[in-house]
Amino acid sequence: MKLLLLVVYFAVLVGIGLYCRKHTADVNSFVLGGRSVGPWLTAFAYGTSYFSAVVFVGYAGQFGWKFGLASTWIGLGNAVIGSLLAWVVLGRRTRIMTQHLESATMPDFFGKRFQSRSLRTGASVIIFVFLIPYTASLYNGLSRLFGMAFSIDYSVCILLMAVLTAIYVIAGGYMATAINDFIQGIIMLVGIVAVVAAVLVQKGGFLAAIDGLARVTDESVSTTPGVFNSFLGPDPMGLLYVVLLTSLGTWGLPQMVQKFYAIKDEQSVKKGTIISTLFAVVVSGGCYFLGGFGRLFSDQIDVAADGYDAIIPTMLSNFSDGLIALVVILVLSASMSTLSSLVMASSSTLTIDFLKIHFFPQMSDKKQVRCIRLLIVVFIAISAALALVQYKSQVTFIAQLMGISWGALAGSFLAPFFYSLYWKKTTKAACWACFVFGSVLMVANMLAGSFFPAVLQSPIHCGAAAMLLGLVLVPVVSVLTPKPEMHLVEETFACYDQKHEVPMKTALDD
Repeated sequence: MKLLLLVVYFAVLVGIGLYCRKHTADVNSFVLGGRSVGPWLTAFAYGTSYFSAVVFVGYAGQFGWKFGLASTWIGLGNAVIGSLLAWVVLGRRTRIMTQHLESATMPDFFGKRFQSRSLRTGASVIIFVFLIPYTASLYNGLSRLFGMAFSIDYSVCILLMAVLTAIYVIAGGYMATAINDFIQGIIMLVGIVAVVAAVLVQKGGFLAAIDGLARVTDESVSTTPGVFNSFLGPDPMGLLYVVLLTSLGTWGLPQMVQKFYAIKDEQSVKKGTIISTLFAVVVSGGCYFLGGFGRLFSDQIDVAADGYDAIIPTMLSNFSDGLIALVVILVLSASMSTLSSLVMASSSTLTIDFLKIHFFPQMSDKKQVRCIRLLIVVFIAISAALALVQYKSQVTFIAQLMGISWGALAGSFLAPFFYSLYWKKTTKAACWACFVFGSVLMVANMLAGSFFPAVLQSPIHCGAAAMLLGLVLVPVVSVLTPKPEMHLVEETFACYDQKHEVPMKTALDD
């Protein structure tokens, strides 16, 4: 039963990839789907790229254990800040300005927005380097569930996921990933509801589970009775840091922001905002709500020996074969959709913003698509190899790997990208300052975190600080450095003032 469902699932993914080959004629089609992707596909692509095995296995387990039911706030923060506000604040402006500048990637946007080849190169290097550890974390989370369900060796899990993702991304490009993301998103919605319901039934229902959680004590965390089912949990400040990193961080992640480049029109932005937010409420809210009950299974879990990543698989280990198959496909869907988004962002960036600019300036559209496909294979191979090495190294927590990656990317790009869309006085020097600050801070945290102040030793806390400080750093450096050439800035921002006729049902006359 389990294997049959997997075979059918894999066949559908590969079939869609082959069907979408007609949408890969040039770079614009392969990378952005011709900028004609509708609201449902874009919203689900955004959501499935956002939530992966990293969230379901790593974050939900770790933060559910630490914060109890209060970890549900992380999911709600993801929905409101990471989805709703991201679409409202960035969606339209990103779509308009990137089309005006004819940019297909985030480094391409920075290069054209500031007329800077070096800025474009710097951004592409940061993306390529820091997306790799994020990708490695996807394999690790998936392997634990595959091992529980099928007793399959870790290396086989990695190979299977890598090969299948490579096939449909290489064959069908962005359109194939968007259609597959839609299917995967539906599986995630159904799966998370079923899993939450099944876990609560195991513990006697919702009220019984809440009562059981109220009786859990851990004096090493808090001496307050019932702290794990309280409103803000045992560590409100730590909870806030996690909400900030996992929610506001999406504003600066290239694989997330790039979804706005491809959306079709105004109505698609409005509908996509609602769809994406509701998707996040169910999937992310459900994941963290589920994780909040992890301590009810403390008699089956040795966190000190097995790590936080074992919590969710242990909670699911007593499910029926059919439900375990659904869970495996749920997490597989989440992981493969995120992996496809990551490899597309990294390979397109390296081709368009690095190789073409510095080594092959006359590279044709067809050769660029060919190069992107080749780099997809290379990127997946590197990340898979890193996943195997990471499995035996000291960096054992999924959340730690993801925190480093998210912190570096969001710390480097969030503030420059946001101000570039809204503030004409943003300077090239300010972007460079934020690029260097965000990436260097997270590398230093990874290599010498024990020397940081106690509050910043965690990659989660450090990543959140990098984002917030970046929002201050960019305007300060912009004020202190030479102003950009205003005629170029005005020409760029003129795209927001272009006039378009619309029907009366969309906008009333004065």
